[in-house]
Amino acid sequence: MAKPFEKFFKPRSHPEISISEEDGIRYLHFGSVWIQGAMRIRDPFHLELDYTRELFAGMLFHPEPRNIVLLGLGAGSASKFAWKACPKAKITSVELNPAVIGVARSQFELPADSKRMRTVCGDAQEFIAEPSTRADYLIVDVYDAAAKGPVLSSPEFYAGCRAALSENELGVMVVNLFGRHKSYEVNLRNIEKAFDGRMLVLPASERGNVIAFGLAGAPLQIKLAELRARASHLKESTGLEFNRWVGAFRSANQFEGTTWTV
Repeated sequence: MAKPFEKFFKPRSHPEISISEEDGIRYLHFGSVWIQGAMRIRDPFHLELDYTRELFAGMLFHPEPRNIVLLGLGAGSASKFAWKACPKAKITSVELNPAVIGVARSQFELPADSKRMRTVCGDAQEFIAEPSTRADYLIVDVYDAAAKGPVLSSPEFYAGCRAALSENELGVMVVNLFGRHKSYEVNLRNIEKAFDGRMLVLPASERGNVIAFGLAGAPLQIKLAELRARASHLKESTGLEFNRWVGAFRSANQFEGTTWTV
C-alpha cells in the first residue's frame, strides 16, 4: 500500500472514495494517499499488488478450497482472483461500506452476485461471529482510510475466525498485517492464541506488508518434495509465485528436514 499520489490529495475531515490512474493501472483510495486496491485496466483479474498475491500462498497447504470468505473488499482484486482461479469454490466477500461495493463493481469489474459469487454489505466481525458462517479459506484484509493497521485485531475477532473454519478438515485463515505498525505484534499474539500456536508468516514485503496464516483442523504432514510439486502445479494453474513461497515459508518459519508439519 504505497503512496505515489501524495501531491494530488489533501487531508479531509470526512474521508471519501477516490480513484486515480497511472501507467494503465487504476487505484482505489479511501480519501487519502494510501492505496486500498489496484487493477491493471487491460488485465482486470491480475493481482497487481504483491501482498494481494501472497493472500493465496496458503493454497500450498489447502490447494482446492471450496468455500472462500473474504473480509474487506477494497477494489475486489482478491475476490475476482478467487472467483477465476478456484472455479469449484463459492466466494463470499464482506464489506461494510456500500459505496465501496458500488465502486468495485462499476470501476474495478467485480462480478455481479451469482450462484458462486456473493458480496455482502455488513460488518465483518458480526458476519464472522454468526454460527452459520463457514469457510475453509478465510482472507482478512480490513483497513480504514489511515491504512496503518487492521481495524479488527482483538482476541475475540480471531477466535471467531477460528470458529468459522472446519474442525474436521484443514482450514486456512490469511491476514494482511502491516509490520511497521504498533499493532503488528498484538495481531501475531492474538492469532497464535486463537489457533493454538498453528501460525505461519511470510517475510515482510518491500512495502511492509506481512501475511500471516492460522491453520485449523487436523494437523497436516507434507513432504517437501510433494509441496514443491504442488507449488509447480499451482503456479501453472494460477500464475502465482508458489515455488518462491515454498522457500519463503521455509526460511520465515524455520522449517527443517524433508517433512513439514503444519
